[in-house]
Amino acid sequence: QVQLVESGGGLVQAGGSLRLSCAASGRTFRSNVMGWFRQGPGKEREFLAAISWIGERSTYADSVEGRLTISRDNAENTVYLQMNSLKPEDTAVYYCAARRSTIVRLSAAPEDYSYWGQGTQVTVSS
Repeated sequence: QVQLVESGGGLVQAGGSLRLSCAASGRTFRSNVMGWFRQGPGKEREFLAAISWIGERSTYADSVEGRLTISRDNAENTVYLQMNSLKPEDTAVYYCAARRSTIVRLSAAPEDYSYWGQGTQVTVSS
């Protein structure tokens, strides 16, 4: 079992940056593939990035590659999402998620993730 709590969201001007954090509790964090998703108003949940157990592999949605960086610190049980060059269309609730322990494959499908945080709001003003 993994519990996830996101933080770091807020209001930022277009072109600005934010770093989101996701603190995890649970004994298996070091063997959980982690992902970030977002859901804008009236939109479906959208994959952003995923990272492997020790961070040596990552994958990104084409729409955000180059602006977002996912990373993790297993000593701190935390995964991060650095977001740069933010645009108004990045406004959404951002969620971190974890796959079940020992699964190694990175995935962009929300249904492949078993554990979810409550989300953190990011609002980008023009």
